[in-house]
Amino acid sequence: MRTTLPACIIVGILIGGCNAFTGDFRQEAGGMEGQATVMIDSTLWEGPVGETLRETIGGPIPTLPSREPNFALSPVHYTSQDVMERAQDHRNLLFVGTIGDTTSNESRWLYHRFSEESREAVLNDMPVVLARDDEWRRRQLVYYIVAATEEVLVDAIERYSADIVYAYNLATRQRMYRELFDIGRQRHMEDHLMENHGFAVNVQHDYILATDTTSFVWLRRILSDTWRSLFVYYADSVDPSAITPANILLLRDRLTRQYMEGTQGGFVEVVRSQPVTVDTIDFKGRFGYEIRGLWEMMGEEYGRRFQFGQGGAFLAYAFYDEPSRRLYLIDGMLFAPGYPKREFLRQLEVIAYTFRTSQDVADTITG
Repeated sequence: MRTTLPACIIVGILIGGCNAFTGDFRQEAGGMEGQATVMIDSTLWEGPVGETLRETIGGPIPTLPSREPNFALSPVHYTSQDVMERAQDHRNLLFVGTIGDTTSNESRWLYHRFSEESREAVLNDMPVVLARDDEWRRRQLVYYIVAATEEVLVDAIERYSADIVYAYNLATRQRMYRELFDIGRQRHMEDHLMENHGFAVNVQHDYILATDTTSFVWLRRILSDTWRSLFVYYADSVDPSAITPANILLLRDRLTRQYMEGTQGGFVEVVRSQPVTVDTIDFKGRFGYEIRGLWEMMGEEYGRRFQFGQGGAFLAYAFYDEPSRRLYLIDGMLFAPGYPKREFLRQLEVIAYTFRTSQDVADTITG
């Protein structure tokens, strides 16, 4: 499972408390998704601290066909209060610095940002890794990574970067939800899925229902030069112990070979020669697997296999639903040659997380 940050590091650090009132009329945070603004001293950015940030939070996603970072990092140096105020407008904001030496503007600002008790802990080589929602703007996630020395700061970044990337991804997914469905949803299609299959996902306005069988549903968004798709497969009365990453990949290959034939023949298959990542996750209250990798279109003739040259990225969620005793496999994949893939995949991730069963809906109504 994904780790969580130690509570003693997260809670009770800043001088100010959380915003307690619910009627928040502040402006929404700006900036592009997929980017993180880093407030950091220029010396730190150009040294081991900056290198570690670029390798971790800004490091490449291994399961994409071209080099794309988890988050594109934009360093900002505190040269004036105006610069600080402009930085505070951004949706993904990261403050990184040391307070053992307060000679830079950034370190002095961070020093006064924390309570005396917290400063003492930091100076005793206990780094602070702190997340704050809506610090200056609505729909904003701010992280602080603060230590006494550069060496301790590098260690803290290496130790907690995966958790920070996960948190930024989660915040991004929550913000993208509204953006994806602002134009509209095909609620009649969602009702059809619920009535005929016992589950539903949100369906964007321009998706079509390409395949609808007893236990396999395929939604597609086809444009002139790209396409995105999401399929959901389920099987009843499955032994939960049989749900393993290896079996999921075999199942995916079987389903795509059966239902996803290319325009020139061929079939979709997972690329085993490239990285495939597997994480155990909590998928909306269910233990599950998140699998990411690449797919390719393969052909077979007279016992000889060959590549068609078409491929892309995919993400899959597999889990066991206890009330229905069903295995579910939710899979998003895309074909977007010449385009960045990261944000397209995040859109499919948002759709996947709108999944709900008829029991989920009933529990929400009675709850």
